[in-house]
Amino acid sequence: MTAETSQTLDRGLRVLKLLADTDHGLTVTELSNKLGVNRTVVYRLLATLEQHALVRRDLGGRARVGLGVLRLGRQVHPLVREAALPALRSLAEDIGATAHLTLVDGTEALAVAVVEPTWTDYHVAYRAGFRHPLDRGAAGKAILAARHKSRDDPGYTLTHGELEAGASGAAAPLLGVTGVEGSVGVVMLADAVPERVGARVMDAAREVAEALR
Repeated sequence: MTAETSQTLDRGLRVLKLLADTDHGLTVTELSNKLGVNRTVVYRLLATLEQHALVRRDLGGRARVGLGVLRLGRQVHPLVREAALPALRSLAEDIGATAHLTLVDGTEALAVAVVEPTWTDYHVAYRAGFRHPLDRGAAGKAILAARHKSRDDPGYTLTHGELEAGASGAAAPLLGVTGVEGSVGVVMLADAVPERVGARVMDAAREVAEALR
């Protein structure tokens, strides 16, 4: 540190960098140990960063990077969408269903990119900006499943009628993208998701993750 720099700002930026380097978040104690400061300082840093949506804390108290980081640059969301669009277009056309990229925003799932198929007579209207609780719908449940991955997890999540009557969804989590929690999926008007769709959304999620790295 030099006389021209701010110690508090430096610590806040270090918090963001530490959180960006983990997929599972960090507790106050873990941050305190990594920064070499007491827990009170960490609490104050997190509270300030939370006010600006740069950090969020889950129900277990673990701090993670917030979507406010994306909002710092107006071009970031468009860049995320642009990176995801080729895989989403391919998915939508292949399955004949509305494809979407969904990211975590606090306790909600936020659709940031949506592509509708061009050849179907009808499909579910699902718009970018649509929000729903993480524990409802395939997109959010896929993200939650990735947080608590088990041996019998197939790698994708299927739901029916949780967000819209008569609609079914399939989604797979984004994996290996540091600091970003999200999923790629499809939503369709059907009583059940065809068997091949699960593997297909997993492939699309891998493509999007590679594009975002």
